[in-house]
Amino acid sequence: MRPRPQSVLFCCDLNSIRSPMAEGITKKLYGRSIYVQSAGVRHRAEIDGFAVAVCAEIGVALERHRARSFAEMQEWGDDLGAFDLIVALSPAAQRQAIELSRHSAVEIEFWPVLDPSGLGERREEKLAHYRATRDQILQRIRARFGEPGAEQG
Repeated sequence: MRPRPQSVLFCCDLNSIRSPMAEGITKKLYGRSIYVQSAGVRHRAEIDGFAVAVCAEIGVALERHRARSFAEMQEWGDDLGAFDLIVALSPAAQRQAIELSRHSAVEIEFWPVLDPSGLGERREEKLAHYRATRDQILQRIRARFGEPGAEQG
């Protein structure tokens, strides 16, 4: 396993479902041992309610998340090159991360994670799709960063 990064930026299309889930789960599992942020190619004003609900089921609070875009990160003085790792959860986010960090030595990984929005008709069906996305992100985080509390070399 590769060494655990000290700082990670998760990104997706709107910063309202996948990347906030990944940010929240990583903070819950690894606390302050990894600096974590998230962003989107574009952003929605609010976090998705289904994402909040399924993350609450595993003790991850997302209701206070404020969506932001790559452009807003740059306006606020955040430097993408300062992250050890950028994890893109959508093809558009991967393209944007590559473009914005082309003069940096930051590592970029693409984790193809399905966007659950628009899937399912009834509430329970929708929640099932969001849970599948949450669980896929959780598995990828554990596989990449190791078990929480385990020493990294």
